[in-house]
Amino acid sequence: MGTKAKKAMKNSLKRVTPTKPSQPADFLPLEGGPALKLPQQKPLENTSAVLYVGRIPHGFYEKEMEGYFGQFGTIKRLRIARNKKTGQSRHFGFIEFESPEVAKIVADTMHNYLLFEHLLQVYVIPLEDVHPKLWRGFNYRYKPVDSVQLQRKQHDKERTLEEHKKLVDRILERDNKRRKRIEAAGIDYKCPEIVGNIQPAPKKIKFEG
Repeated sequence: MGTKAKKAMKNSLKRVTPTKPSQPADFLPLEGGPALKLPQQKPLENTSAVLYVGRIPHGFYEKEMEGYFGQFGTIKRLRIARNKKTGQSRHFGFIEFESPEVAKIVADTMHNYLLFEHLLQVYVIPLEDVHPKLWRGFNYRYKPVDSVQLQRKQHDKERTLEEHKKLVDRILERDNKRRKRIEAAGIDYKCPEIVGNIQPAPKKIKFEG
């Protein structure tokens, strides 16, 4: 081979670009077919539609909250935490929307929103943190308790002789403590006597044989 032929062969080898090694596939084919690259999976986003609403002002209850937050979307369930004895609001509650996207928009919009001089605290609760008993009794509406009526009923109830004696003893004990405090203060005051502190004993009826 002449010198010209050798130079031509060297030049042709220089012009050939080396091929890059093929990138390894994400999985190997089972039967010798072409290896396909798996699509990248997006991380799972929070699909919860349950909101925590804190610092709820007085007078802003279930009906008002449903009318106000219902402007954003359909509400499935709504609950305000209340005292079991009095039924008074504990100023926080929970709302569940049909759409998680709507719940996120409400949380972004209403968080730190000033409502009746209260800054609302609104958060999306993750699915794993939603308690299974969260919505127990959510549709129950508490009735206001008439404390005056309860006290009147307690005061006017019929008592036995033993219950009446205990009641009078407590009254006399408080009265004696009051007298001692007045006397220790150097005040010359004659306290009136308590009327009705002596309960007459029941009469015994004798039958002549």
